[in-house]
Amino acid sequence: MPLDIPPSRPRTPLTPDEKVRGATAFAELIAEHLRTSGRFRVTADTPDTVELFQAAARRAGDALQRPVVSYSNGKDIIVTFADQAAPVIEP
Repeated sequence: MPLDIPPSRPRTPLTPDEKVRGATAFAELIAEHLRTSGRFRVTADTPDTVELFQAAARRAGDALQRPVVSYSNGKDIIVTFADQAAPVIEP
C-alpha cells in the first residue's frame, strides 16, 4: 500500500434493527426503480450489503405483488423482475 494513502477504517456491522429499517427504506426505492425501468442496480461489495439489498428486494417484490430476483457479482447487485431475462453484470 502506498504510504500517502491512509488505511480505511473497518466498517461497523449493522445492528438487527438497522437491517430491518434499511431493508424497509430501500424497498421503496427498489420498487420505484422496478416500476419505472424494470431494474435496480447498486454497489453491494460486502456480504452485509448484499444481504440488506436482497431483503429489500424481497420486500419490494411483495409490495409490487410480483416475484423479483437479484444477481450479485461481489461488487454490484441488480434486482429485476423474475420473468425478465437475466442481466449481464460487468465486473
